[in-house]
Amino acid sequence: MTAAIILAGGTGERIGGALPKQFLMMGGKTVLEHSVCVFEKNSAVDEITIVVHPHYIGRIEAMIASNGWRKIVKILAGGSERYESSFAAVQEYASLPNCRMLIHDAVRPLVSQRIINEVIEALEIYNAVNVTIPVTDTIIRMDESGRFVSDIPDRRRFHRGQSPQGFRCQVLEKAYRIAFNDPSFSVTDDCGVVARYLPCEKIFTVVGEESNMKLTYREDIGLLERYLAERGI
Repeated sequence: MTAAIILAGGTGERIGGALPKQFLMMGGKTVLEHSVCVFEKNSAVDEITIVVHPHYIGRIEAMIASNGWRKIVKILAGGSERYESSFAAVQEYASLPNCRMLIHDAVRPLVSQRIINEVIEALEIYNAVNVTIPVTDTIIRMDESGRFVSDIPDRRRFHRGQSPQGFRCQVLEKAYRIAFNDPSFSVTDDCGVVARYLPCEKIFTVVGEESNMKLTYREDIGLLERYLAERGI
């Protein structure tokens, strides 16, 4: 089975406003609705789980009713940290044999069907899959003071991570179990957990797209709406 996990628990502090950024309107729908619709339409995705702050569960239930979504089977309460929301979903699916999970940021509303399909296909061979695009700017490593250049590494070996990230659920659960025994545990995404705590596990990469951008600042809305217009959505 293939389950899409939509992480919508963020508070969106950097963007400001009364609502978290996944509930901002864009092209007639909320950012979250755009994200869910992509997975709802994908024939290879069997079901969808949304992880959200408990305060907004009622809002999600209303969205399900108004959109007529049929694949959403669970709404889970997210934690204060991203990894807590991911692990809440992992616990829901870890007992299912051969379960594939696609963990996606709700604030990446323009993920393409091509990316989703290639991640799912890669999970036929690999236990962990990331979506990346090459870095185009020069990468600068700063010194400990944060004020002076320490090094300028070769950018050809650096990529920017996107989502969805795909996993065999049991593999990601194993990585988290090991991680929780580490008092210095600190990562920013789920592939980071696998890379750090299951270093022998190869993480395959699928080529991402610039339009699969993450809504971070209010100014990003205009660019996302332009991408929507180009797609005729």
